[in-house]
Amino acid sequence: MFKQTTLKGSFSLFGKGLHTGLQLTVTFNPAPENYGYKIQRIDMEGQPIIEAIAENVVETSRGTVLARGEARCSTVEHGMAALYAMGIDNCHITVNGPEFPILEGSALKYVEAIQRVGIEEQNAPKDFYVIKKKIEVHDEASDSSIIILPDEQFSITAMISFDSQYLSSQFATLDDMADFATEIAPARTFVFVREIEPLLKAGLIKGGDLDNAIVIYEREISQENLDKLADYMGVERKDATKLGFINDKPLVWRNEPARHKLLDIIGDMALIGRPIKGRIIATRPGHTINNKFARQMRREIRAHEIQAPNYDCNEAPLMNVNRIRELLPHRYPMQLVDKVIAIGANSIVAIKNVTANEPFFQGHFPQEPVMPGVLQIEALAQAGGLLVLNSVEEPERWSTYFLKIDGVKFRQKVVPGDTLIFKVELLAPLRHGISSMKGFAFVGEKVVCEATFTAQIVKNK
Repeated sequence: MFKQTTLKGSFSLFGKGLHTGLQLTVTFNPAPENYGYKIQRIDMEGQPIIEAIAENVVETSRGTVLARGEARCSTVEHGMAALYAMGIDNCHITVNGPEFPILEGSALKYVEAIQRVGIEEQNAPKDFYVIKKKIEVHDEASDSSIIILPDEQFSITAMISFDSQYLSSQFATLDDMADFATEIAPARTFVFVREIEPLLKAGLIKGGDLDNAIVIYEREISQENLDKLADYMGVERKDATKLGFINDKPLVWRNEPARHKLLDIIGDMALIGRPIKGRIIATRPGHTINNKFARQMRREIRAHEIQAPNYDCNEAPLMNVNRIRELLPHRYPMQLVDKVIAIGANSIVAIKNVTANEPFFQGHFPQEPVMPGVLQIEALAQAGGLLVLNSVEEPERWSTYFLKIDGVKFRQKVVPGDTLIFKVELLAPLRHGISSMKGFAFVGEKVVCEATFTAQIVKNK
């Protein structure tokens, strides 16, 4: 089982803000389990905290801007991308101004700092949201789209297209987040010269220069106008007749702009609030479509907050019926677990095939066969018993007994032909032979019942 992580220590980064030009300090700190990402404006009265989630995004024109009340923080995407790609679940961030420093226009400095202070594993399980069907979001205004498909891990392909001879069509792919630090993190943001003047007039990119952005000059303008832009930005004047990339530092990769767009997607996906297992295919992505997609994903998660485990009936079980009988004393008609398909230190997934020949259907009910709820809870408890007894010596000499059952909910009938999937997790380590567990029973993707229960294992005399 994957565990949540946080930073082993704090680190600070210093630099100017891309849009404000202010000298800023951002500090990343360890945070407790299930904390998520939160940003605190320590320069404001009351030091307000902004939760870094998609619903708190208020602007996406030239970066991702988070806000809560009067508190705003922009240009957060590079820092968020570093946290998410490095597998950090919980982090408290403080900043002394309205944006993160732009640094080199990439996520490299964040990644290097994370690697320097280290990552600490926590006790709580990492709560992946597993994509089981295609989800698509389209933005007609920009003709942008993002599709996510089932995959065993989080991966992305980004495809960009611009009306430019120097940046027409590119794509970038990241199949494994372990490659983020070397293949994506150093990719810098980019801007066209034709965009600079409108941005300056809008009061933006006051901190932009040739060190923190790739500048693309693909449409010739007068030498006078190009000189004015260079003087305003405080950079060296360039020859107006020479088109192309006008950076002091050459491109790291030919498709560096596409890699940076992929970086931005990861930063905006961090605002979903849970790690994802799925493959994103993004066409003409930008912060607007990224945020639209992240919000859609949060709605999907709320609608399917409790996900059924994956069950492939073709795979051999980890425990078959014979092994189950070695661990549990239950026999016909009270053995209610047929096989175990996954087991870890703190969780188990088991299967019960409900047939029309179950003895309880004779009286419950003859004209409308429904599996009794108490037997569903009993089956969950048996799965929990297998989890506990699998870790003790001579399990056949132990029995499991209920001490308490809480929070029982029945959401849907279980009828002949259903396949019940049980997922049971330990809520606390086994102590003095007593264990607390939380269990869910699924038919397909739907939860049919759930319960929290406390049981005791007792050595038979």
